[in-house]
Amino acid sequence: MEMFKYPIYVTQPLTPNILEVTKEIEQVLESKWLTNFGNKHELLVEELKNYLEVGHLSLFNNGTSALTLGLKALELTGEVITTPFTFPATVQALDWNNLTPVFCDVEKNSLNINPDKIEEKITGKTSAILAVHVFGNPCNVEKIQQIADKYNLKVIYDGAHAFGAQYKGESLANFGDMTMFSFHATKLFNTIEGGALVYPDNRLAEKLRVLTNFGLSSPEKVEVSGFNGKMNEIQAVIGLGNLRVLEEERKNRERIRQTYVGEFTKIPGIRIITNRKKRESSYQYFVIEIDEDEFGISRDKLHYGLKSYNIFTRRYFYPLCSEFHWYRDLDSAKRKNLPIAWEKVNQVLTLPFYGGLEDEKIKIVCDAIKEIQFKNAL
Repeated sequence: MEMFKYPIYVTQPLTPNILEVTKEIEQVLESKWLTNFGNKHELLVEELKNYLEVGHLSLFNNGTSALTLGLKALELTGEVITTPFTFPATVQALDWNNLTPVFCDVEKNSLNINPDKIEEKITGKTSAILAVHVFGNPCNVEKIQQIADKYNLKVIYDGAHAFGAQYKGESLANFGDMTMFSFHATKLFNTIEGGALVYPDNRLAEKLRVLTNFGLSSPEKVEVSGFNGKMNEIQAVIGLGNLRVLEEERKNRERIRQTYVGEFTKIPGIRIITNRKKRESSYQYFVIEIDEDEFGISRDKLHYGLKSYNIFTRRYFYPLCSEFHWYRDLDSAKRKNLPIAWEKVNQVLTLPFYGGLEDEKIKIVCDAIKEIQFKNAL
């Protein structure tokens, strides 16, 4: 098998109907209202509230801004229990709020934070649990909430991958004190760059509006130290357009997932990361786990082997956040305290997965994996 002529990337952004959004962008430009909570911004807020089945939602220029300002709005202090198996932005938002992460190991199958390990991490300094719906698969939200209620802790979910996911038939956005969604171009739903916070406490709405607008409560009154985290009107137009084509994208991803599953269930040493019963994934990623002993080669050899065929995968989330040099001295960051996270971070591989991925390319990816395995087994 020769290198594929055209690269097959791990993802491709969802884009709206060009004619429709061109007309809407023209309207925005003609209005001269390009940012600062314009009409398109407010319309997208309402559309997303309906889609996610939530009462309160705030938009931001990106997910990292959303999470950073959300943590500030909750006025947390001290320590926050979180996962090492996540994108850097999760723990960086803690840094910007002078909060100390306490790393907790993950579940073996879901790779989400292990609720059975959380309680032993709680101290007198703990103010919250920051959990991540990894790869768009829901955490055990019920068990996490029980622990939070017992110790009077806030629960924040990093739902960067989890737009549209459900838990027992209910929108995942309705759990915890706050959930952040990322609308980056790589996400299932995007506004090119963007993000949102959803929350049940209506008092947070005005607080977040002030924080995301330089701390200004009025043109001449600065209430708090904020920054510019606003989503502009062009981003909102892209979001409105993408909402109109989102369900088709989800259906296509579900079909592609089933095609992959049909191929990989025949190959020893490959486990598909999937959601548990009554937990509906967002279809953000298609992720496999490589058992080197059974598969015959390591995850890294497969990753680089696919790259040699012009097929691009990602080793999410390598390295663990606990390995960042400014965290390594934390007791919770020590390898002995995170055995499952350390095991899985060297086994997990994210494959090309997006609605426009043609059957021909899916076959190329699957055939390449089989060939790399066969060649290395000789």
